[in-house]
Amino acid sequence: MRALAPLIWPVGAFLALIGVGLALPALAQVLDLALPFFGLILLGFCLGRIFDVPEEGLGWMHTFIVYVALPALFFKLIAVTPLDELANFKFIAITTLSTTIAFFVSFAVGMVAARGDMAQATIQGVGGAYSNVGYMGPGLTLAALGSQSAVPTALVFVCDSIFFFTIVPFMMGLAGSQKMRIGETLWLIAKRILTHPFNIATALGILAAYAHWQPPVPIDKILTYLANASAPCALFTMGVTVALRPVKRVAGEMPVLLMIKLIAHPLLVWTLLSLTGDYGAVWTFTAVLMASLPPALNVFVMASQYKVYVERASAIILIGTIASVVTVTGLLYLITIGGVSYKLF
Repeated sequence: MRALAPLIWPVGAFLALIGVGLALPALAQVLDLALPFFGLILLGFCLGRIFDVPEEGLGWMHTFIVYVALPALFFKLIAVTPLDELANFKFIAITTLSTTIAFFVSFAVGMVAARGDMAQATIQGVGGAYSNVGYMGPGLTLAALGSQSAVPTALVFVCDSIFFFTIVPFMMGLAGSQKMRIGETLWLIAKRILTHPFNIATALGILAAYAHWQPPVPIDKILTYLANASAPCALFTMGVTVALRPVKRVAGEMPVLLMIKLIAHPLLVWTLLSLTGDYGAVWTFTAVLMASLPPALNVFVMASQYKVYVERASAIILIGTIASVVTVTGLLYLITIGGVSYKLF
């Protein structure tokens, strides 16, 4: 078994939130939503710290989540959505612009902290802008806002993925850390975008919606089983994955990057959506919740791929996930209990 000392503070924080919920009935509805969500992450984290199971053991779980369960969820929800909802290009433009701004602000912070090291600053930019829209996003938005949040959730995921799968190879090419020709870089970008299972599932869902096609009953039941398994498996696996990457080094710029990710990014999305039209409460709050999520596991994946900022990428995911228990729960409170309007202006 692994050392149990790292479990004290996350378990203690979780128990403290339960105590708050018992003491303050006004928060009970929010905590009833947030605590099971973060509890699955905590359960995975605890088991990952307790048992000496190698990280390679997570390979099939990641495969199941990324290639089967979450794509089934996206397909089922999008396939029954009217096409006019899927073609909300202004919403797509605003949410992607917000992510782009968060990335380049974080990149600028990274350039100062890394003293001009563009490769390192690129990963820092990803850490300050790439929300965990895959593993955490669908489970949270669907639980908080219902099935109507499925389309904006999918659109944010697809467009954010396209942005990061494009910008990171481009920036790394400028930094000189990836010795590839322009044609090879463009092919790599296109391949990652076109072959990502979530993007494929979204495209198939759009085609099914266009053709008004419903899968045969046996296949639909399989898709339902997979969709129902997606959120708990993703959250549990995320907790285990974070536990297997202990914090060895905390960067001085991390508080700034997490402020951008957890606070500035969702506020920016909320502000721009409020200024540019009326997208409705579900779509607006879905976009804000997606932006409020902690750094994605892909921050570590990209850092490992380019062999830069690896240990600190692991730390920003862990600390960001723990901090998001407070920030995301607070946002859920504002949405469900606080009576805040979805339009700020």
